[in-house]
Amino acid sequence: MSSKSETSEGLVAEYVTAVIGGQLFGLPISRVQDVFMPERLTRVPLSSAEIAGVLNLRGRIVTVIDMRARLGLSKADDGKPPMAVGVDLRGESYGLLIDQIGEVLRLPEEGREENPVNLDPRMAKLAGGVHRLDGQLMVILDVDRVLEMTHDKMAA
Repeated sequence: MSSKSETSEGLVAEYVTAVIGGQLFGLPISRVQDVFMPERLTRVPLSSAEIAGVLNLRGRIVTVIDMRARLGLSKADDGKPPMAVGVDLRGESYGLLIDQIGEVLRLPEEGREENPVNLDPRMAKLAGGVHRLDGQLMVILDVDRVLEMTHDKMAA
């Protein structure tokens, strides 16, 4: 399933939006398996702070990655339970812990821009470009970059 489709307006990409630390992110819809509330998270001994733990999701073991830690942000203190977006990499299941899930946006591919030079370096290393929306910037999360760096740490 592709996240890009041809319409009369041209090539359109679909994103699931998520908020992490007040910043709007977009995940390509083709990479999103599911959205869930992580329950009964089991810590992994000696894992990095970015690994929030593992859980059983419908019979699959899912490694949950704390995106706030991944981006170098402090823990949320609003008291709201985090959400998770389920993604896969090479047959392994991961959950990206986020503050809040948004909506699905269909945006013209031509509106996608390279990372601005003033984008926070912590976000830039995980971003695959940006879309300028009304009054805010949506950072496109490069799921492969997020998971490759975590996958490498887990294998070490």
